[in-house]
Amino acid sequence: MTESKNGTRIAFIFPGQGSQVVGMGRDLAEKYPIAQQTFEEADDALGYKISKLCFEGPEEELRMTEVTQPAILTASIAAWRVLEGRIPKPSFVAGHSMGEYTAHVASGTISFADAVRTLRNRGKYMQEAVPVGVGAMAAILGMDLEKVTAVCEDAAQGEVCSPANINSPEQIVISGNTAAVERGAKLADERGAKRAKLLPVSAPFHCALMKPAQDRLEGDLNKLKMQKPVHPVICNLEASLVCDELRARTTLVGQVTGSVKWEQSMRLLLNEGVQTFIEIGPGKVLCGLMRQIDRSATSLNVGDEGSLAKTVEHLAAQVSC
Repeated sequence: MTESKNGTRIAFIFPGQGSQVVGMGRDLAEKYPIAQQTFEEADDALGYKISKLCFEGPEEELRMTEVTQPAILTASIAAWRVLEGRIPKPSFVAGHSMGEYTAHVASGTISFADAVRTLRNRGKYMQEAVPVGVGAMAAILGMDLEKVTAVCEDAAQGEVCSPANINSPEQIVISGNTAAVERGAKLADERGAKRAKLLPVSAPFHCALMKPAQDRLEGDLNKLKMQKPVHPVICNLEASLVCDELRARTTLVGQVTGSVKWEQSMRLLLNEGVQTFIEIGPGKVLCGLMRQIDRSATSLNVGDEGSLAKTVEHLAAQVSC
């Protein structure tokens, strides 16, 4: 079943880096054996207790990119496995940046253990691609993509500066060389952005400076066994549907240097008739972005026992309508 009885189409959406929080997944693991098993699988795949870092921290270690990415994947898949079977199946799945890997696990394209290890390496490669201090990212609020793109072009001055995360009509993140991004933030302020602020990130993600990481990750992805996705996956790179394993591989490779076209991806789903979006994993960042994209869509989240109960109850009411 991919629709509830009243015809509502559902999309599962999975969060990316920045949604991590100490304690994520703990209450689900304590109550549901399938969630506990998910964390144990991740521990086995990585050879260390990522479950302990998710449940207890410390926060500084959980924030390390090569830990953060597999940790969010694990917490998200634990929540998804608990949710699975309690609600209708999705028509589509999508994930923000590293969350796209979670979407592929949920769609059967990549095994969970392979995804955990690949994301550990992805985080490591991204961190090592650019020396600390050489790159930066900044959030530009209240400025449209065309104007932000022009700001980036004018700020580059021979360096890298480009839109990295096109999150919503209200929020675009730019990435590149530190001086260029600082110039970009200043220009955006001068040209009427509501706000432009540098972000406390460890590397300039989703820009051309990530090419060394992309090349290393491509080798890893080429070795992975992939299957045809059960549900179409919306890729960040093109904001288009991925329905076969070959495109899954190439779009995950290109995603490292390409911008995350999140707003365009969500508009594609809205155009496909999706009315209910369920964010699965820690936090509610994607629910917040959906409110900025289309307030008429229903946004639900599942990250702990309380949000699980509310979402299941909401969808049960929809089905019985």
